[in-house]
Amino acid sequence: MSVAEFVSMGGYGFYVWGSVGACAVAMCVEPWLLRRQHRRVLRSLRLRRDPAAARGGHVAVEGTR
Repeated sequence: MSVAEFVSMGGYGFYVWGSVGACAVAMCVEPWLLRRQHRRVLRSLRLRRDPAAARGGHVAVEGTR
């Protein structure tokens, strides 16, 4: 069996390698999307706990400096 025969997969090479490529892309993109969503959730929870963080600053407490 030659490399060309292996790649052509008996005439189904385009479908087979296209499916392998689509799966590989999905497996690479999924962790990136999950990480992005995780950061958004953490940011949302932080903003609920500390609304001053939404303005990017800190609220000064009386008597402290």
